[in-house]
Amino acid sequence: MHALSDPLRLSIVLSVLCEGEKTCGSFVIQAPKSTLSHHFRVLRESGVLSTRRQGKELINTVRKNDLDFLFPGLLDAVINGARPVVTSLYPHP
Repeated sequence: MHALSDPLRLSIVLSVLCEGEKTCGSFVIQAPKSTLSHHFRVLRESGVLSTRRQGKELINTVRKNDLDFLFPGLLDAVINGARPVVTSLYPHP
């Protein structure tokens, strides 16, 4: 899956999986807003993230159940394999 091939996108997915639903503005990743918007769009369009509007905020959720149904174990394998690299590049609180 192309959407999971980028360390920054993996960091976003890992953060949402670990912390639950998150707004776009709540990420502490040091990257320009336009870069983050691009990566959120790639994750949304590929079906990895689901985004819903709540007032002015966009709430992001990983579509884990859908992904596990279509590709059993793939998301867990990718996240577990990439976790050391992702957390060294983009530490999570």
